[in-house]
Amino acid sequence: MKNWDIKDETGICQTEEDYEDAQWVCKKLDIPLVEVNFVKEYWNNIFSYLTEQYENGYTPNPDILCNKYIKFDHFFNFACNKLQADAIATGHYVRTSFGSYLEHFKPDTNVSLFQARDAEKDQTFFLCQVPQQALRYSMFPLGEYLKKDVKQIAWKAGLDKVALKRESRGICFVGKRNFQNFISKYISDKPGDFVDLDDGRVVGKHMGFHHWTIGQNIKISGFPAAYYVYKKDINTNNIIVVKGTHNSALYSELIITETPYWISSEPEFNSFSRLLNCDLRFQHRDPLVSCTVHKNLKNQLIIQLSQPLRAITEGQFVTLYNGEECLGSAVISYCGPSYYSLNQEVKMDHYRGNNETQKRIADASI
Repeated sequence: MKNWDIKDETGICQTEEDYEDAQWVCKKLDIPLVEVNFVKEYWNNIFSYLTEQYENGYTPNPDILCNKYIKFDHFFNFACNKLQADAIATGHYVRTSFGSYLEHFKPDTNVSLFQARDAEKDQTFFLCQVPQQALRYSMFPLGEYLKKDVKQIAWKAGLDKVALKRESRGICFVGKRNFQNFISKYISDKPGDFVDLDDGRVVGKHMGFHHWTIGQNIKISGFPAAYYVYKKDINTNNIIVVKGTHNSALYSELIITETPYWISSEPEFNSFSRLLNCDLRFQHRDPLVSCTVHKNLKNQLIIQLSQPLRAITEGQFVTLYNGEECLGSAVISYCGPSYYSLNQEVKMDHYRGNNETQKRIADASI
């Protein structure tokens, strides 16, 4: 499956190497290899949206969107309609209520998504927006295995070439290139100032919001303390920065989202309080954090965390869990107030509610 055209720009890309590996595996297993091109679909459904979000100061997650629109939409429909496949199988480390090979498939029942047996490799975060129709007809054989066991199975099957291959990480279309250099080919620079939150002084210059994300370290010469991105001011085109990676301005415990997507069905909120107690994940490799979720009349989620999280970023996704089940996800539209604005110290092992946070929950609930 080809989603990015390397002829459109220069740089390092592993597309050809991956295709050669696929050819080698298919020859070993004596199965046909079908190549399909979704470059146009990727550009229209994902990349155009990404560049727009970056320009407006947001930091989207292309991997989640790729699974939603390409792998489990365009590719799924291609496999079913063109190849006449009954189902698809992928190498994602997840499990479903229908079983690894759809052995528990039920025609009139929605499927649920569960974390993989290998907790370190679990990829439910990246499949948190997958359409129900595609998920119902998807097999995930690796979900019940540990990654080390999968490598051993591949080795014993004579697939040593791919078993020894290093895992690919990062944004798929960027590859090994510097992201700032890559994205500048598609978004025009819009210079502005780096402004210190504490005293309001200008401490440096930036070339555009798309180069930076919340919580990112900024190397500014002439200052002994490291600066980190706190906020992007769309009105002034300035980026507000703070000193120290654990600055209280980078931490908050309240999140407001856009309309959520529930994978199987909407979970049952308390009929009296309209609250849902569950767990949340903001970054793929971060541990789960317990939270309380309220759904307001605008169908937004107001999420109160049990402890503050660092660099919660508008435009990214949060996923919600009940035990091992991934309930669904939503895009972050607002986070805060920060511990800096509340004049609180960051104590990761101690959760403390406060009046201003509760007031913001009440305001958002209207």
